[in-house]
Amino acid sequence: MAKLTSSFRNMFLSLSLICIAAGCILAAVNDITREPIAASKKAKVENALKAVLPDFDNSPLEETYWASLSVSDSLKVYPAKKSGETVGFAVESNSMQGFSGAIKVIVGLDTQGQLINYQVLEHAETPGLGSKMEEWFRSDKNRQSVLGKDLSQGSLRVTKDKGEIDAITGATISSRAFLDALDRAYSAVSQGWDAASGATDKEGGEK
Repeated sequence: MAKLTSSFRNMFLSLSLICIAAGCILAAVNDITREPIAASKKAKVENALKAVLPDFDNSPLEETYWASLSVSDSLKVYPAKKSGETVGFAVESNSMQGFSGAIKVIVGLDTQGQLINYQVLEHAETPGLGSKMEEWFRSDKNRQSVLGKDLSQGSLRVTKDKGEIDAITGATISSRAFLDALDRAYSAVSQGWDAASGATDKEGGEK
């Protein structure tokens, strides 16, 4: 067999064949992994909903809606219902004010704006410092816990900002960002409070 002459044309053809083969392989791998990845993400959200919401018998994933905070800013809301009555909301919220970028959480609220629980979905905060948010704000030690806080009463702030929540030691910026994500979650729900929940205010009248 004659040896191929080294030329630009031959190099181009060889590289083209390699690129085509690589593209086909990547496409095949993507097709194989697409459904497992989607199923994994769905399971992660479902588990988070169970952790942050009161008992429900509907499918929040199927009743998801987007709540707009501004023209270019909206959050995903999952309504939870029991026997047809709304019992709470889970909100996929975020804050771009973290020390190392975005912080993403899912926040559970009841129909009066009280925080039930939260799960941290994603962050890039410093290990051993900002990363402590995953459990820090659930602890009943000192004034760390945000569980049970009534977000309808105003924004949550750290004590350094004259608030009532103890920031993570050495990670005040991360703490502020985390609380910002919680406040954004409440804002998303309260935007369409009447239409989404039919909730009443503290005095018992319609809001």
